[in-house]
Amino acid sequence: MKDKIQFCKGGGCTAKLGAGALNKVLGMLPKGADDGNLLVGYDSKDDAAVYKVSDNEAYVQTLDFFPPMVEDPYIFGQIAAANAMSDVFAMGGEVKTALNIVCFPEDMDLNILGEIMQGGSEKVIEAGGVLAGGHSIADDSVKYGLSVTGIVHPDKIYSNNTGKPGDVLVLTKKLGVGIICTADRIGEASAEAMQEAVNSMTALNKAAAEISRKYRVDACTDVTGFGLLGHLHEMMDGRNSCEIFADCVPVMQNVLEYADEFYLTAAAQKNRNHVERYVHFTDISFAMEEVLFDPQTSGGLLMAVHPDDAQAMMGEMNKARIPAAIIGEITEKKEYEISVI
Repeated sequence: MKDKIQFCKGGGCTAKLGAGALNKVLGMLPKGADDGNLLVGYDSKDDAAVYKVSDNEAYVQTLDFFPPMVEDPYIFGQIAAANAMSDVFAMGGEVKTALNIVCFPEDMDLNILGEIMQGGSEKVIEAGGVLAGGHSIADDSVKYGLSVTGIVHPDKIYSNNTGKPGDVLVLTKKLGVGIICTADRIGEASAEAMQEAVNSMTALNKAAAEISRKYRVDACTDVTGFGLLGHLHEMMDGRNSCEIFADCVPVMQNVLEYADEFYLTAAAQKNRNHVERYVHFTDISFAMEEVLFDPQTSGGLLMAVHPDDAQAMMGEMNKARIPAAIIGEITEKKEYEISVI
């Protein structure tokens, strides 16, 4: 019988600190001297840091790790690695190297750790990168992820807050993995729903990022722990507003039913508490609201695309079996930052 990670209480991006608490801490950090080669830093709330090393090349640096959200160690390793590398793709970059980050109990079967790291290693190879080492510590629970370095042309960086009024918003994965994983932990998720969630979480955003480079993309982020609405709030950056068409947002099977049954996460409530004052809902069900606040692990890319390019880009992604959908548009600043209709 395949080894399992026991006592999986709630991992993935649901384990992240809330955006409100994190912003307070980051605001207190000393910034030090300005470095003109640091093109993107933590103060922009972007997906990764970008440091220019030449006129034609910049390093993209990011890291991500978390507790398990599934019992299968190999699948968990795949999900954690895909999630960590996603930030490089969200910045428009290519993955080059990765380092393992491991927290593991000394009294747990090392075969479990081997399966986790195997899953992660295979995803790094699939992304076109090289696993170059890592660091491990003894801990009372399992945590795994990667520190990732990528490269990008300094003039072709995707920032998360540079969208323009008129841009179309394209989402490349369905929503609902947080709710489905919660339902699964208490034995209420269907096998089909859980498999769809696993397939989504293990899928790299590499292909979507590569296709996007053929088109005019003004901004991009990946949808993870802050949920769709939390990441939209960061994209608008207090300068723009947006309209989201709820019927166009792709969701996974059974997820609305599970939300109605209150299979919800504490992280989603943190997201709601942080963002709801910026959001106006018009005739939206409670279940759909929860899906929009739901923290996503290894979620899709959210792109602000030139309106003349959006349909062609989405069509090419759909042909590549990427479930991309046009979910809304950016507007001039209005009374409500995010209107869900």
